[in-house]
Amino acid sequence: MSALIEPTTSNRTDQVIVVGAGLAGLACAVHLHRRGLPCLVLEASDDVGGRARTDVEQGFLLDRGFQVLLTAYPEAQSMLDLRALELGQFSPGALVRFDGRFHRLADPFRQFSTALRSVANPVGSLADKLRVLKLRRAACAGSLEGIFLRPECSTAEHLHRAGLSPAMVERFFRPFLGGIFLDRDLATSSRMFEFVFRMFSQGTVTIPATGMQSVARQLAALLPDGTVRLSAEVLAVDAGEVVLASGEAVAASSIVVATDGTNAARLLNQRVEEPEWTAVDCLYYAADRAPIEEPVLVLNGDGEGPINNLCVPSQVAAGYSPGQQSLVSVSVLGSVPGVPVEPAVRRQLIDWFGSSVEQWKHLRTYRIRHALPCQPVGWLQPYQRPTSVHEGLFVCGDHIETASIQGALSSGRRAAAAVIDRLQNS
Repeated sequence: MSALIEPTTSNRTDQVIVVGAGLAGLACAVHLHRRGLPCLVLEASDDVGGRARTDVEQGFLLDRGFQVLLTAYPEAQSMLDLRALELGQFSPGALVRFDGRFHRLADPFRQFSTALRSVANPVGSLADKLRVLKLRRAACAGSLEGIFLRPECSTAEHLHRAGLSPAMVERFFRPFLGGIFLDRDLATSSRMFEFVFRMFSQGTVTIPATGMQSVARQLAALLPDGTVRLSAEVLAVDAGEVVLASGEAVAASSIVVATDGTNAARLLNQRVEEPEWTAVDCLYYAADRAPIEEPVLVLNGDGEGPINNLCVPSQVAAGYSPGQQSLVSVSVLGSVPGVPVEPAVRRQLIDWFGSSVEQWKHLRTYRIRHALPCQPVGWLQPYQRPTSVHEGLFVCGDHIETASIQGALSSGRRAAAAVIDRLQNS
């Protein structure tokens, strides 16, 4: 579009504009709609979901980066119809690859007999496993909000203070939490660790039957037709209007920036802090036969090779793969642009599962530079940052709360409440 073309202007000034149709933006729009406020959601891409998108490749469902939905998230319980998502559940615990073998680590509260059999495995000592139970009790004690008022250190230091052996940390917690935070150094705040450990302990780990994007689509379906406008990139935001890449100016009573943290900082002229980002490569393979029989997470306890964790999503939710084939998802932390990763991943998969891996078909690699906002010590102070930025300007997204689906949905609700409060008071 030529820059010489004069922009057109919408004269409607009573509507609220939400910039971004990710989970935070859609949650904000749903809450505004429920309060009877006219709302327009502007999304730069061709579909809703933000970083929670799902592609279809040869009949396989490929989430853009391995993601899960924890049913213990309070906002998910209040906003989503979890039954309608037809959630497939991961088995509690994990398979840990260590010293040439896979070792089962089970949740004693949900798989007691399996946990008893795994007491003697080399992932950690009996004392380690008892200390993990103590960590669990501590994470589940008190209110959820109270976790973010506790003394804070890095997750690595928190595990050390809990008395866990280096073996337990290296073989289980580093790949497990590394796959959640996308931070294998475990520099993430101990408050985030306790929050996540609580959510894993109190609910189930799931994926929707039709992919992670179905969460966003369910939220979008709660809005009136025409509320979400796709392929509408916003170039500039000011109090009272937004300007699109097409040159169009759209007026509004209030504007909520619900993009990722980097774009939010740019659109709001650095009025919000731009986060540092974690990076991940997510590789998908089609296999004639699943390499593992359980719907369980597999962790690299050796710490060698590119793979941090893998799973077989089609073992968890059958709709992820067509026919009798299986879909394998592999996560590699710290994506490095320009460095090919698939050959090294396949070599490690062959070492783990044998020569049959040579026949697996590589479907796609997602190289995600902005995967999750980093949340080191000090970032979550307060853990719910203000959503009001300037007169008539608001922000939401997981960069101002916990870097999670819970944080995205919660921030969207809070931004909507701030908009409503401003309009009522004015």
